[in-house]
Amino acid sequence: MAANVVGLVYIAAYSPDEGESPADMDARYPATDLRDHLVSLPNPAPGREEGVDLSVAPDAFLPVFAAGLDAGTAEVLAVSQRSFADAAYTQPAIAAAWKTRPSWGIVATADRTVQPDVERFGYERGQFRAVIEVDGPHLLMQTHPEAVVDVIETAARETEGTTGVD
Repeated sequence: MAANVVGLVYIAAYSPDEGESPADMDARYPATDLRDHLVSLPNPAPGREEGVDLSVAPDAFLPVFAAGLDAGTAEVLAVSQRSFADAAYTQPAIAAAWKTRPSWGIVATADRTVQPDVERFGYERGQFRAVIEVDGPHLLMQTHPEAVVDVIETAARETEGTTGVD
């Protein structure tokens, strides 16, 4: 982690422990709608011959990933989304940043992408400094920007003058 990182804010996010993947975290709870609406594309690369990239099916993007946004914005996001390597979901984390930096968490209680109970579990396990719940979908930074900014400003105030050096 970069030395200038002094705190972390998790927004509707996974917070895996060392040796744990987001998939491991998901396995503890009922699946969200996302799992049924992922598109898999082969993406072999050197050292990753069986690589697969994932993206959200465009027709499910609005209700599953971008709920709360207007249809036009969701459509633009759906067709311009970047895929991600399935390994980002299935590979165990080699470190847990929340163990070395103060952290704050925001649970999206209407999230259909990351199970809200997965978010809660990770934040509670990590003894985050504060956890707030927002009645909103996965893209809280779009649908509830004031709540997100409030948490970021709190984290900034509480870490002011600290260094990220271990």
